[in-house]
Amino acid sequence: MNMTLNACSSLKRTFVLSAIGILSGISAARAQQTDTITDHRTTEVYSPVPPVVTPGAQCGDAPSDAVILFDGKNLDKWASVSDGSPAKWIVDNGILTVNKKAGNIQTKESFTNYQLHLEYRIPSNITGSDQGRGNSGIFLASVGKGDEGYELQVLDNYNNKTYVNGQVGSIYKQAIPLANACRKPGEWQTYDVIWTAPVFHTDGSLASPARVTVLHNGVLVQNNFELKGVTRYIGKPYYKAHGPSPIKLQAHGDPSEPISFRNIWVRPL
Repeated sequence: MNMTLNACSSLKRTFVLSAIGILSGISAARAQQTDTITDHRTTEVYSPVPPVVTPGAQCGDAPSDAVILFDGKNLDKWASVSDGSPAKWIVDNGILTVNKKAGNIQTKESFTNYQLHLEYRIPSNITGSDQGRGNSGIFLASVGKGDEGYELQVLDNYNNKTYVNGQVGSIYKQAIPLANACRKPGEWQTYDVIWTAPVFHTDGSLASPARVTVLHNGVLVQNNFELKGVTRYIGKPYYKAHGPSPIKLQAHGDPSEPISFRNIWVRPL
């Protein structure tokens, strides 16, 4: 029995040493193969050439290839969600302000994947608490009337507590923000968003989910988050097939003073 054990041990040692030798040989061969590359041009790629995009003059200004959704002058790029009529929010002095009686508005143009920049302001005299304090939302893809779609929450959470998957920077009822980067009411705040739309098979089933990265006032609050479906006030999220979709702004209708927006642009990707 001892002879058998010794033989087995010897066989195992031989196998291990052989494996190490093979791996060492492979590594040495790869190293030798790498060392034989002496021309730097073999690892240089010259196409496709990236398009030239001229950045905005200042941080937050639209680059040369952006679609300007609101330039401070009119709402020509927007329509009422309820009936498709011209948007009836208030434009004054370069600023767009929610008209709660007019309901939600959305872009006339539809988008798939994009980079979005938007600036908003909570009124300095804001009142209320919890979800009733400066509530609005940016629906990154509007897939129906009302509040249907994928909502990035807008809310005043500067010294205002609420459920964390419903505070500013959240993907509503799905993703808690990585940080609370709120500025004080009365100060302009920014959202920069990278949106990857969901993809569906021809039979309507989900091929790949939506993903989103969000910076709030320059702070990362959503990092390539995978959405579970449309955002819902009650119930669990789900996907239903859709194609390119408008971007929607919410008139929440709470008793707070209305929220304002400016400098809204998007870069289709």
